[in-house]
Amino acid sequence: MHIHILGICGTFMGSLAVLAKALGHRVTGSDANVYPPMSTQLQAQGIELTQGYDAEQLQPAPDLVVIGNALSRGNPAVEYVLNQGLPYVSGPQWLADHVLQGRWVLAVAGTHGKTTTSSMLAWVLEHAGMSPGFLIGGVPQNFAVSARLGDTPFFVVEADEYDSAFFDKRSKFVHYRPRTAILNNLEFDHADIFPDLAAIERQFHHLVRTIPSAGLIIHPAAEVALQRVVDMGCWTPVQTTGAGGQWQARLLSDDGSRFEVVFAGEVQGVVEWGMTGQHNVANALATLAAARHVGVVASLGIEALCAFKSVKRRMEWVAEVNGVTIYDDFAHHPTAIATTLDGLRKQVGSAQVIAVIEPRSNSMKLGAHRDGLPASVGDADQVIWYAPPNLGWDLAASVAPSTVPTLVADSLEAIIARVKSLAAPGTHVVVMSNGGFGGLHGLLAEALR
Repeated sequence: MHIHILGICGTFMGSLAVLAKALGHRVTGSDANVYPPMSTQLQAQGIELTQGYDAEQLQPAPDLVVIGNALSRGNPAVEYVLNQGLPYVSGPQWLADHVLQGRWVLAVAGTHGKTTTSSMLAWVLEHAGMSPGFLIGGVPQNFAVSARLGDTPFFVVEADEYDSAFFDKRSKFVHYRPRTAILNNLEFDHADIFPDLAAIERQFHHLVRTIPSAGLIIHPAAEVALQRVVDMGCWTPVQTTGAGGQWQARLLSDDGSRFEVVFAGEVQGVVEWGMTGQHNVANALATLAAARHVGVVASLGIEALCAFKSVKRRMEWVAEVNGVTIYDDFAHHPTAIATTLDGLRKQVGSAQVIAVIEPRSNSMKLGAHRDGLPASVGDADQVIWYAPPNLGWDLAASVAPSTVPTLVADSLEAIIARVKSLAAPGTHVVVMSNGGFGGLHGLLAEALR
C-alpha cells in the first residue's frame, strides 16, 4: 500500500511514517518545514520527502492519505484530497487501527515530560528483555529512532492531548486505549484549541474512561488538576508518586542526579544517572510504577534508569567551544523553562548560565503564557529572548519585569553577538525552542570558535 503523510516532519507523524514503513508500506510525505532531527531520521529510513503542499504530490493517487493535525481547510493538498475523494484518516486513528490493536499499550500523558518519560519507559522495558514497540515524539538516544513496532505485545506511546485532525477534534490519546496510563502533570497549554484548563481536564477524563478496570493509572499525588480528573469518575486502580504518594524519591544530590527510590515505604534502590532536575526524578518514579505493572521489578527498572541517555533536544549537549558549553532544549512553556534551568543551575553551581529562548509554540504565539515568562528564567544569569516580526504581542513589555538581565533580539545575528559578548570559559548556553530556530546552535558554535 502507498501511504502519503501530510505534515510528516512533525514528531508524531514522522514516527508514524517509520511504523508504516516497518509494516511494509511504501511511505512518502510532505511538510511545509523539513528540518532535523525528524527529516534526517526519515531520509535514513528511505522515506521520500517533499517540501510544501502542492496537489501534484498526490498524483498518481496514493492508496491512503494520513493527515496531520497541523493541516486545515484551505491547504492545497487537503482540498485536493477532499475534492478527489481520496481515502484519508487522522494519524492517531491509523495508529490505533494498524499498530495498537490487541497490544498492551502503555501511554504517557501530561503537559510536560511526555517525551522523556516515554523514552525512559521504553528503555526500562527494553533493558528487561521485553522488546517493546514504541512511538515517541522525539528521538531517544538509547534507541536512535523515535518509533519501532517491537516484537512483543508491549507498546509505549507518547499520548498527546492535542487534537487529532481538522476533522477529528478529540485529543489524540482518546484513540489509544491504554492498559497502563501515566498522567504526568496538567497545566493550561494549547491555547489555540482549548479555552481553559477545565476543557483540558475533560479531555483527560475521556482518556480515563477508556482505561480498563484491570489496568493502572499513575499520577503525582500533589497534582491538583489530575486529582480533579480522577474525581470525575475512575474505574481503574490508581498509584500515586511523589510527596504523599506510594512511590517516593529521597534526593541524594540537589540536582536530582542521585536519588533513592521508595515504594510502599520500602527502599528499592538508588538511581545514579546523567539526568538533572526534580522533574526528571518525578518522571523516573512514574516510569518505575508503569514498568512494575507489566512485570519489571523495581531493582531492574532502577538498573535501566542508571543507563538512560535522555532524548535528543532535551538538554542535549551540542558542543563545547573554548570552554563554553551549548545545549539544545525543547522547553516551550514557563514551567518547562523553569524546571530545566533549575536542574542546570543545581548541576553547574555558580557558573554563568545564558538562556536563549524562542517563544514559538502556538500557545506562546497567542501570548497565553506571557505573564509566566519573567519568573520562569530566575535561575539564569542572562536571558536573550527572540522576538520574530510576526509574534503578534509585545514580548519586550512582557519580560520587562524580569529580575534577570535581559535582551529582546529580532535577529539571530543579534543573539549571536550578545552571546559572544557575554560568554567566557565555563559559561553554559541553553537554547530553548520547539522548532529548528534557524540552526542557531551550529551558528553559535561556529561564532564562538
